[in-house]
Amino acid sequence: MNAGTVAATTVKVVKPGEGRRGGLMPGVGVIFKIDGADSGGALAVVEHPFEVGGFVPPHVHHREDEFSIVLEGEIGFRSEDKEIVLGPGGYIVKPRGEVHAMWNAGQTPARMIEIISPAGLEELFRTVVGLTEQGEAEMSKLVELANRYEVPMAEPDWFADIIGRYQLSMPTS
Repeated sequence: MNAGTVAATTVKVVKPGEGRRGGLMPGVGVIFKIDGADSGGALAVVEHPFEVGGFVPPHVHHREDEFSIVLEGEIGFRSEDKEIVLGPGGYIVKPRGEVHAMWNAGQTPARMIEIISPAGLEELFRTVVGLTEQGEAEMSKLVELANRYEVPMAEPDWFADIIGRYQLSMPTS
């Protein structure tokens, strides 16, 4: 192990169906599986359930890369000029610095695993879940939080096309 490498310090077991659950935005949830504290800050793992029409608007990460694995349904991904719809077993890498979005591209609920490296973004999700539970998750607060975590929202040229083609539920407020 390198001198700068931080390692996990204890075993953590997350059984199927376990993990704190919450809502991130209409139609998109989060289930916390592995936090940065569990991995020495190397990564975090969350699960995202998507209702039909669920949509994560375009944004860009400046601190972390994301690796997604589709578990159920169909998830659409757009990163810059690349767009794809993946079914169960599909993987995608979303590197930092690229504007991207994801959505339920099918007619049934969908789920995906998100591996975030390095960890830290799960804290943004945890804060959003708290706001959602208190009924205080207005879009203006979410945008401010995203900026604080260096994950600003974006409005690329392809934004309206994705919403229209997939009949997505755009977050309001």
